[in-house]
Amino acid sequence: MTGPIRPRWEWVLVDAEGQPLDASLSPVFTTQYDAEEWLGERWRALAEAGAAEARLLHDGELATPPLPLRLP
Repeated sequence: MTGPIRPRWEWVLVDAEGQPLDASLSPVFTTQYDAEEWLGERWRALAEAGAAEARLLHDGELATPPLPLRLP
């Protein structure tokens, strides 16, 4: 018997040309809150590493509008 299926939230990070970056940059989360908190803590470092936009997926579907990652 298997347990309940847990929702999957994950970030897809893309560069300035819209190309996906390494998928291992974002862990998989069980709540939207945890996913958003993770990005909030790391967005500057991700932008410095070449991420221009973050796309939050919920079970593989786009869940929110893409977020630009721009350094001031």
